[in-house]
Amino acid sequence: MPSYNLVRGADQFYAANEPPIGTPYPEDVYPQNAQLPVLFQPLMLRGTTFKNRIIVSPMCQYSSDHGSATDWHLVHIGGFATRGAGAICMEATAVVPEGRISPQDAGLWLDKQIAPLQRIVKFVHAHDTLIGVQLSHAGRKSSTIAPWMHSDSAKTRKAASWIHPKEEGGWPDGVYGPSDIAFSPEYPTPKPMDEDRMLYVEDEWIQAVERCKTVGYDFIEIHAAHGYLLHQYLSPLSNTRTDEFGGAPLENRMRWPLRLLARIRAAWDKPLFVRVSATDWAEGPERDADGTWRQWGPEQTKVFVGELQNIGIDLIDVSTGGLWVHQKIPVEPGYQVPFAEKIKKVYPNLSIGTVGLITDPLQAESYLRDGKADVVFLARELIRTPEWPLLAARKLGIAIKPANQHERGWAEMLTPRLDSTM
Repeated sequence: MPSYNLVRGADQFYAANEPPIGTPYPEDVYPQNAQLPVLFQPLMLRGTTFKNRIIVSPMCQYSSDHGSATDWHLVHIGGFATRGAGAICMEATAVVPEGRISPQDAGLWLDKQIAPLQRIVKFVHAHDTLIGVQLSHAGRKSSTIAPWMHSDSAKTRKAASWIHPKEEGGWPDGVYGPSDIAFSPEYPTPKPMDEDRMLYVEDEWIQAVERCKTVGYDFIEIHAAHGYLLHQYLSPLSNTRTDEFGGAPLENRMRWPLRLLARIRAAWDKPLFVRVSATDWAEGPERDADGTWRQWGPEQTKVFVGELQNIGIDLIDVSTGGLWVHQKIPVEPGYQVPFAEKIKKVYPNLSIGTVGLITDPLQAESYLRDGKADVVFLARELIRTPEWPLLAARKLGIAIKPANQHERGWAEMLTPRLDSTM
């Protein structure tokens, strides 16, 4: 095969794709691409071009070997790189071993965890796709049993508790959070973090960022949502400290997450995302009539996001929930989009991502076209349909590049047309 059809600089044989997979073909070849849907328009963040607005959301696989990625991750992530996603964010990756959700979680606290990730990143880059990672600390939700070990979907078995015991590799006595409030009676009771512990986590987070540079990631997302450590500091339901890092005042509860994020921003010069939960979905109002904050919600999220914009965060990934065990969520298609829309209205120049039961291409396109968000993050729909970006292009009436090896499956989409109808 002629060398010009190969990916230059790759460590093995890869066929070069021109244009890159998931990129619209030029209008002079495919007239139907004269007016591109927003979903397939590029996005520039801090000098990095995202080829389209479809991002693979972080998905915990609970399949790591003492924090190290395995071939499961190569296949799982590699499949998205060959099917048109604009970028991939790898799963929640713990910055310290005790920050894992379960013993099977991904980690980046040791140098030996770099090489398996580099292999994945090199494969993704060989297919012209951006890849990042979500750095996380589970806080009071750590040392738990992986979901399918706890119970199965068929409901034929269920563990008595979510706590992963010490004799089986857990660390229930080494769980930390802002306060000594357990997520539920079935979870470990955390030890309140003192200043030394907070500085230790900060320093380890920065070391993980340095390892991200060696791995070769294109962006980093910081997990401040879903009831994990940074969200625990933000919410008055989980942070009842009486020092400068907690309690009723919002500025106190934001203080440590913002200090950490400012350090990360200073250490990382590529795009930096933050995932937030815009509400705890607890009963009652976000704020009492006397001004006391009762739970985390949209109004505090807006203030927090304003501080993140001041720090220089490039994109806010807006999710909800995960902190309050009794949460009641009105789940329906696009149920989290209104929260992203509220933030976008307040900060129109800040890139916003939206998530949550986004399954239909027309639905996704409408959110972006109407200015409710700038990108969509997909997870479960991509598990069911890894080819979703290609199917979305076909449904929206345009032609994008499939992988060379897959072109024969997309003959209908790859037929030039003079009109934009299907």
